[in-house]
Amino acid sequence: MWLVVGLGNPGPTYAHTRHNVGYLVVEELARRAHARLSSVPKMRADVAETRISSVGLGIPGPGSQRLALVRPHTYMNESGIPVGKLAAYYDIPPTRIIAIHDELDLDMGQLRLKCGGGDNGHNGLKSMRAHLHTGDFNRVRVGIGRPPGRQAPADFVLSAFPSGQRDAVAVEVARAADAVETIIVDGLGPAQNRYNS
Repeated sequence: MWLVVGLGNPGPTYAHTRHNVGYLVVEELARRAHARLSSVPKMRADVAETRISSVGLGIPGPGSQRLALVRPHTYMNESGIPVGKLAAYYDIPPTRIIAIHDELDLDMGQLRLKCGGGDNGHNGLKSMRAHLHTGDFNRVRVGIGRPPGRQAPADFVLSAFPSGQRDAVAVEVARAADAVETIIVDGLGPAQNRYNS
């Protein structure tokens, strides 16, 4: 089984901000699987269980694998709480967890897939590392670029994507969702070869 976690902040105030790109990718995966993200208060998250195989997401084909799509109810700096609870509940090791998050150090249009590493100042990753007691989980890093001029990074990530970038954001969300599927079906190495830019 796999745990696929989209990092973000809950509530309508943050819905279309750069920091919530992980939420957008999980929502896209749920849409593809025809699965509904349902609130699980005990886990402090929205969760949708589905299957994936080489035939596709939500389609139980040969060698299909189970996965849980997760959208935490907690704010970014407490993301590790629901992730830790769900990993324990499903008995999922960190190497079968995929965290999808925004990345300031990558330009818009760039993806990077990796397993392990530090948190690079990202509070969601920091919380996950603390609650999983390791950083050895998979990451899908979605580039959002650096803030313009002297805008503070915190203000930049909590601001909405400009309307002129909406189509580009949709393309990147779809590519990140494709990358998640590839990690699970084909493995991290092939996924890196295909999507790391």
